[in-house]
Amino acid sequence: MALAPDVSSSTDPMPVTDDSPPVDAPGLQYFVMGLFFIFGGITSLNDVIIPKLKELFTLSYTEAMLVQFCFFAAYAIIGIPGAKLVKKIGYMRGAVAGLCTMMLGCLLFIPASQTATYGIFLFALFILASGVVIVQVVANPLISLLGPPKTAHSRLTFAQAFNSFGTWIFPLVGAGLILGSLANVSADELSGAELASYRQAESEVIWTTYMGLAIAIGIVAAVVWIFRNRLKGEKHEETSIADGLVLLKRPRFGYGAACIFLYVGAEVAIGSVIINYLSTERVLGQPEEQIATMIGFYWGGAMIGRFIGSYFLRIFSPGKILAFNAIGAITLIIISANTGGEVAAYSLLAVGLMNSIMFPTIFSLACEKLGPRAADGSGIINVAICGGAIVPLLYGVVADATGGNLAIAMIIPVICYAIIAGFGVFARRPAQDAP
Repeated sequence: MALAPDVSSSTDPMPVTDDSPPVDAPGLQYFVMGLFFIFGGITSLNDVIIPKLKELFTLSYTEAMLVQFCFFAAYAIIGIPGAKLVKKIGYMRGAVAGLCTMMLGCLLFIPASQTATYGIFLFALFILASGVVIVQVVANPLISLLGPPKTAHSRLTFAQAFNSFGTWIFPLVGAGLILGSLANVSADELSGAELASYRQAESEVIWTTYMGLAIAIGIVAAVVWIFRNRLKGEKHEETSIADGLVLLKRPRFGYGAACIFLYVGAEVAIGSVIINYLSTERVLGQPEEQIATMIGFYWGGAMIGRFIGSYFLRIFSPGKILAFNAIGAITLIIISANTGGEVAAYSLLAVGLMNSIMFPTIFSLACEKLGPRAADGSGIINVAICGGAIVPLLYGVVADATGGNLAIAMIIPVICYAIIAGFGVFARRPAQDAP
């Protein structure tokens, strides 16, 4: 995620097993939970900046979705090199490297805003996302090691709650800061020097927001650097890319990895257009800056659903729960696309509730019974998160091809959820041991 997808279980450079010794570093749990909060929030902030850039640069939906394309492409490009970097320099220094890369990405919003150049915005987002990927490579295995192995799952679940809290709070704050300044004049009404001046003035709030983030991230990086030698008992194992690719021949894992691609893509695609969708005359017909905070219901639903889902996953088959949620998401999208007003608005927002358990459930079902190959599988799934780059772009293409009809374009996430529902049925029974 956004999940922002819930992407907290991505590349694992250090496999954690029942006999893995806990790392001696008391107090670092709180730092790692803070990392989950930061990268979850920054990822979901894209949903606020998309309508802002779309208006400033009079973009089509396809062009606007390049924001998510450039951001999530980093998972495919940086994921595996990022894991190798962390193996080489260690978790704490790896966290510093990721945080500094994130800070650089935030600072690149300054020249992007001052020159009012969309391409520089996209480059800044790619650099920012590269740092997010590296930080995620650190966070997931480290939280597993900071305590007894038998309580690793509870710590991961608790840390993921911080990820969800970030995806909920950042868009709420960002909507007020970034979209609250939208002027009464529209960019498509201007040209020449007036248009350039308008873009520079309106994009100033973007770089000031990301400048504040850069300062906060820089402070965190400085604190981590001070304690860079505090982590004791850290070990890493080397694996090759080929080790993970072989797992794709296993039907359960290959299908699951494809579903991660589709899930992240569907979640990000919907989150990216929610503000534009709700502002249409058919739905709420209100200015984007007035309804932008409603995106909090989408990500907040995912956060609440995780706690509810964790209870039901103990009672029912995870595969059946996954299929139920996927069918629920399809039903809500169909209701939204064929109604109007508040029914259309809140039914689409409720898809976030259905999304809640999908990523961790798909991940666990796909990697079930992989044993010592679990780390290799985690690396491949990390690359599959790049679905957040491809599916939203495809959604934009369909929306533009249908005259900007966001409801018709919802067929893209519907197809994604239908395939995911099929995986839930396919994986409803326990997996066989991997050869």
